[in-house]
Amino acid sequence: MRRVFGVKKDKEPPPSVNDASDRINKRGETVDEKIKRLDAELARYKEQIKKTRPGPAQEAVKARAMRVLKQKRMYEGQRDMLYNQTFNLDQVAFASEGIKDAQQTMSALKSANKELKGMMKTVKIQDIDNLQDEMMDMMDISNEIQESLGRSYSVPDDIDEDELLGELDALEADMGQETEGEGVPSYLQPDNEPDLSEELNLPSAPSGQAVPAGRVNNQPVDEHGFPAVPHASLRT
Repeated sequence: MRRVFGVKKDKEPPPSVNDASDRINKRGETVDEKIKRLDAELARYKEQIKKTRPGPAQEAVKARAMRVLKQKRMYEGQRDMLYNQTFNLDQVAFASEGIKDAQQTMSALKSANKELKGMMKTVKIQDIDNLQDEMMDMMDISNEIQESLGRSYSVPDDIDEDELLGELDALEADMGQETEGEGVPSYLQPDNEPDLSEELNLPSAPSGQAVPAGRVNNQPVDEHGFPAVPHASLRT
Protein backbone atom coordinates (compact mmCIF):
# COMPACT_ATOMS: atom_id res chain seq x y z
CA MET A 1 0.00 0.00 0.00
CA ARG A 2 2.79 2.40 0.85
CA ARG A 3 4.40 1.63 -2.50
CA VAL A 4 1.18 2.43 -4.33
CA PHE A 5 -0.08 5.48 -2.48
CA GLY A 6 3.17 6.57 -0.89
CA VAL A 7 3.80 7.94 2.57
CA LYS A 8 2.25 11.19 3.71
CA LYS A 9 4.96 13.77 4.20
CA ASP A 10 5.02 15.96 7.26
CA LYS A 11 4.21 19.58 6.57
CA GLU A 12 6.99 22.01 7.15
CA PRO A 13 6.27 24.62 9.82
CA PRO A 14 5.39 28.03 8.42
CA PRO A 15 8.20 30.55 8.44
CA SER A 16 8.33 32.94 11.35
CA VAL A 17 8.33 36.69 11.07
CA ASN A 18 12.05 36.83 11.76
CA ASP A 19 12.79 34.24 9.06
CA ALA A 20 10.76 36.14 6.49
CA SER A 21 12.42 39.42 7.50
CA ASP A 22 15.91 37.91 7.18
CA ARG A 23 15.10 36.50 3.74
CA ILE A 24 13.79 39.83 2.48
CA ASN A 25 16.83 41.66 3.87
CA LYS A 26 19.13 39.30 1.98
CA ARG A 27 17.22 39.95 -1.25
CA GLY A 28 17.47 43.66 -0.59
CA GLU A 29 21.23 43.40 -0.18
CA THR A 30 21.48 41.53 -3.49
CA VAL A 31 19.46 44.22 -5.27
CA ASP A 32 21.66 46.95 -3.74
CA GLU A 33 24.77 45.26 -5.10
CA LYS A 34 23.21 45.13 -8.57
CA ILE A 35 22.32 48.83 -8.39
CA LYS A 36 25.91 49.68 -7.41
CA ARG A 37 27.25 47.78 -10.44
CA LEU A 38 24.82 49.57 -12.73
CA ASP A 39 25.90 52.93 -11.26
CA ALA A 40 29.52 52.12 -12.08
CA GLU A 41 28.56 51.14 -15.63
CA LEU A 42 26.56 54.33 -16.10
CA ALA A 43 29.52 56.42 -14.95
CA ARG A 44 31.71 54.70 -17.52
CA TYR A 45 29.20 55.36 -20.29
CA LYS A 46 29.00 59.03 -19.28
CA GLU A 47 32.76 59.35 -19.68
CA GLN A 48 32.58 57.68 -23.13
CA ILE A 49 29.79 60.03 -24.25
CA LYS A 50 31.91 63.03 -23.24
CA LYS A 51 34.95 61.73 -25.12
CA THR A 52 33.18 60.64 -28.36
CA ARG A 53 32.04 63.03 -31.00
CA PRO A 54 28.42 63.37 -32.00
CA GLY A 55 27.48 60.67 -34.40
CA PRO A 56 26.62 56.99 -34.64
CA ALA A 57 29.25 55.95 -32.05
CA GLN A 58 27.94 58.38 -29.48
CA GLU A 59 24.35 57.32 -30.17
CA ALA A 60 25.29 53.66 -29.59
CA VAL A 61 26.87 54.54 -26.27
CA LYS A 62 23.76 56.50 -25.30
CA ALA A 63 21.54 53.53 -26.18
CA ARG A 64 23.56 51.23 -23.92
CA ALA A 65 23.43 53.84 -21.15
CA MET A 66 19.62 54.08 -21.51
CA ARG A 67 19.33 50.30 -21.16
CA VAL A 68 21.44 50.31 -18.02
CA LEU A 69 19.42 53.21 -16.61
CA LYS A 70 16.15 51.31 -17.16
CA GLN A 71 17.57 48.29 -15.32
CA LYS A 72 18.63 50.55 -12.49
CA ARG A 73 15.15 52.05 -12.17
CA MET A 74 13.63 48.54 -12.13
CA TYR A 75 15.97 47.39 -9.38
CA GLU A 76 15.29 50.56 -7.38
CA GLY A 77 11.55 49.80 -7.57
CA GLN A 78 12.17 46.25 -6.33
CA ARG A 79 14.36 47.58 -3.53
CA ASP A 80 11.65 50.02 -2.41
CA MET A 81 9.09 47.22 -2.43
CA LEU A 82 11.38 45.01 -0.34
CA TYR A 83 11.96 47.85 2.11
CA ASN A 84 8.19 48.27 2.50
CA GLN A 85 7.79 44.56 3.16
CA THR A 86 10.58 44.66 5.72
CA PHE A 87 8.92 47.63 7.43
CA ASN A 88 5.61 45.75 7.62
CA LEU A 89 7.31 42.65 9.01
CA ASP A 90 9.11 44.77 11.61
CA GLN A 91 5.80 46.22 12.75
CA VAL A 92 4.29 42.74 13.03
CA ALA A 93 7.34 41.51 14.97
CA PHE A 94 7.11 44.48 17.31
CA ALA A 95 3.43 43.80 17.96
CA SER A 96 4.14 40.10 18.49
CA GLU A 97 6.90 40.85 20.99
CA GLY A 98 4.57 43.24 22.80
CA ILE A 99 1.90 40.54 23.09
CA LYS A 100 4.50 38.06 24.39
CA ASP A 101 5.63 40.57 26.99
CA ALA A 102 2.02 41.12 28.02
CA GLN A 103 1.50 37.37 28.37
CA GLN A 104 4.57 37.04 30.55
CA THR A 105 3.44 39.99 32.66
CA MET A 106 0.00 38.45 33.14
CA SER A 107 1.56 35.11 34.07
CA ALA A 108 3.82 36.78 36.62
CA LEU A 109 0.89 38.73 38.08
CA LYS A 110 -1.21 35.59 38.41
CA SER A 111 1.62 33.77 40.16
CA ALA A 112 2.21 36.69 42.52
CA ASN A 113 -1.53 36.99 43.22
CA LYS A 114 -1.76 33.30 44.09
CA GLU A 115 1.27 33.54 46.39
CA LEU A 116 -0.09 36.67 48.04
CA LYS A 117 -3.44 35.01 48.72
CA GLY A 118 -1.67 32.10 50.37
CA MET A 119 0.30 34.49 52.57
CA MET A 120 -2.78 36.49 53.51
CA LYS A 121 -4.43 33.35 54.83
CA THR A 122 -1.79 33.10 57.53
CA VAL A 123 -2.16 36.76 58.56
CA LYS A 124 -5.38 37.97 60.14
CA ILE A 125 -6.28 41.55 60.98
CA GLN A 126 -7.89 40.48 64.25
CA ASP A 127 -4.68 38.79 65.37
CA ILE A 128 -2.70 41.96 64.59
CA ASP A 129 -5.16 44.11 66.56
CA ASN A 130 -5.00 41.73 69.52
CA LEU A 131 -1.21 41.78 69.40
CA GLN A 132 -1.18 45.58 69.37
CA ASP A 133 -3.56 45.70 72.37
CA GLU A 134 -1.38 43.26 74.29
CA MET A 135 1.72 45.32 73.55
CA MET A 136 0.02 48.52 74.75
CA ASP A 137 -1.08 46.78 77.98
CA MET A 138 2.45 45.51 78.57
CA MET A 139 3.89 49.00 78.03
CA ASP A 140 1.41 50.46 80.53
CA ILE A 141 2.35 47.82 83.09
CA SER A 142 6.04 48.49 82.46
CA ASN A 143 5.55 52.23 83.05
CA GLU A 144 3.70 51.56 86.29
CA ILE A 145 6.52 49.28 87.44
CA GLN A 146 9.12 51.95 86.65
CA GLU A 147 7.15 54.62 88.52
CA SER A 148 6.76 52.32 91.50
CA LEU A 149 10.46 51.47 91.60
CA GLY A 150 11.44 55.14 91.22
CA ARG A 151 9.37 56.28 94.22
CA SER A 152 11.42 57.83 97.06
CA TYR A 153 10.88 56.24 100.49
CA SER A 154 12.25 59.12 102.62
CA VAL A 155 10.05 61.89 101.21
CA PRO A 156 6.79 62.26 103.17
CA ASP A 157 3.55 62.59 101.31
CA ASP A 158 2.27 65.65 103.22
CA ILE A 159 4.93 68.12 101.94
CA ASP A 160 3.47 71.47 100.96
CA GLU A 161 4.83 72.50 97.56
CA ASP A 162 3.98 76.17 98.21
CA GLU A 163 6.18 76.11 101.29
CA LEU A 164 9.06 74.62 99.27
CA LEU A 165 8.65 77.34 96.66
CA GLY A 166 8.81 79.99 99.37
CA GLU A 167 12.06 78.57 100.73
CA LEU A 168 13.48 78.49 97.20
CA ASP A 169 12.62 82.17 96.67
CA ALA A 170 14.24 83.08 99.99
CA LEU A 171 17.39 81.20 99.03
CA GLU A 172 17.57 83.04 95.74
CA ALA A 173 17.15 86.38 97.56
CA ASP A 174 20.04 85.54 99.94
CA MET A 175 22.27 84.63 97.02
CA GLY A 176 21.35 87.93 95.33
CA GLN A 177 22.46 89.94 98.38
CA GLU A 178 25.79 88.13 98.46
CA THR A 179 26.47 88.95 94.82
CA GLU A 180 25.83 92.72 95.23
CA GLY A 181 28.77 95.17 95.02
CA GLU A 182 31.37 93.84 92.63
CA GLY A 183 29.10 91.05 91.53
CA VAL A 184 31.28 88.34 93.15
CA PRO A 185 29.94 86.16 96.00
CA SER A 186 31.64 86.43 99.35
CA TYR A 187 32.84 82.88 99.24
CA LEU A 188 34.62 83.64 95.91
CA GLN A 189 36.27 86.90 97.08
CA PRO A 190 40.00 86.74 98.03
CA ASP A 191 40.92 86.63 101.71
CA ASN A 192 42.29 89.88 103.26
CA GLU A 193 45.36 88.47 104.97
CA PRO A 194 47.59 90.81 107.08
CA ASP A 195 50.90 91.95 105.68
CA LEU A 196 53.54 89.78 107.36
CA SER A 197 56.35 92.14 106.38
CA GLU A 198 54.80 94.93 108.46
CA GLU A 199 54.29 92.64 111.46
CA LEU A 200 57.85 91.28 111.28
CA ASN A 201 59.27 94.72 110.44
CA LEU A 202 61.39 93.26 107.59
CA PRO A 203 63.61 95.58 105.55
CA SER A 204 62.43 96.58 102.11
CA ALA A 205 64.24 95.66 98.92
CA PRO A 206 67.20 97.84 98.01
CA SER A 207 66.28 100.76 95.73
CA GLY A 208 69.76 101.56 94.43
CA GLN A 209 70.40 104.55 96.80
CA ALA A 210 73.16 104.50 99.40
CA VAL A 211 72.09 103.82 102.95
CA PRO A 212 74.12 105.24 105.81
CA ALA A 213 76.25 102.71 107.61
CA GLY A 214 74.80 101.36 110.78
CA ARG A 215 71.16 101.91 109.67
CA VAL A 216 68.76 100.04 107.40
CA ASN A 217 65.53 101.83 106.49
CA ASN A 218 66.31 104.37 109.21
CA GLN A 219 66.61 101.55 111.77
CA PRO A 220 69.65 100.62 113.83
CA VAL A 221 71.51 97.48 112.88
CA ASP A 222 73.75 95.14 114.81
CA GLU A 223 77.35 94.25 114.12
CA HIS A 224 76.34 91.72 111.39
CA GLY A 225 74.27 94.24 109.45
CA PHE A 226 70.89 92.89 110.51
CA PRO A 227 68.24 95.08 112.11
CA ALA A 228 68.90 95.39 115.78
CA VAL A 229 66.40 93.64 118.03
CA PRO A 230 65.00 96.13 120.48
CA HIS A 231 65.58 95.21 124.06
CA ALA A 232 62.41 94.99 126.08
CA SER A 233 62.52 97.16 129.11
CA LEU A 234 62.00 95.43 132.40
CA ARG A 235 59.21 96.84 134.36
CA THR A 236 59.26 96.61 138.08
